[in-house]
Amino acid sequence: MEAILLIGIQGAGKSTFYIERFFDTHLRIGQDLLGTRHRQRRLLEFCIETRQPFVVDKTNATRAERMRFILPSMEAGFRVVGYFFEPDPQGSWERNQRRKRQVPPAGLFGTLKRLERPQQDEGYSALHRVSLTPDGGFIVSDYAP
Repeated sequence: MEAILLIGIQGAGKSTFYIERFFDTHLRIGQDLLGTRHRQRRLLEFCIETRQPFVVDKTNATRAERMRFILPSMEAGFRVVGYFFEPDPQGSWERNQRRKRQVPPAGLFGTLKRLERPQQDEGYSALHRVSLTPDGGFIVSDYAP
């Protein structure tokens, strides 16, 4: 079973990446979708209990935030894979402006300020870097912090 964490600031392309790569195979756990940490935790518990592959589609900006998903997943025998979206503040801001529900500037740039690059010792089986192409595509490569 697989647990995937998407890591990056708002507007980085995480949700689009999820839709393109994992929509048909993994359940999505996200702040936008569920609203509260309690609901996220309950859905995580359900996925672990039922052995359902899932993607955590949130900023996951700090190590502490990520560990709330990594530790229970590892303990349940899930393979944990991280996708780190390289920060592109200008591009993220422009994409944010085209959203229905925009993130205020303080939220987006506050997340950028708090963003901690993921480290292999957090428990990942694999860690990847994601960059966006000018036409909105994705380049995925191995990530070695």
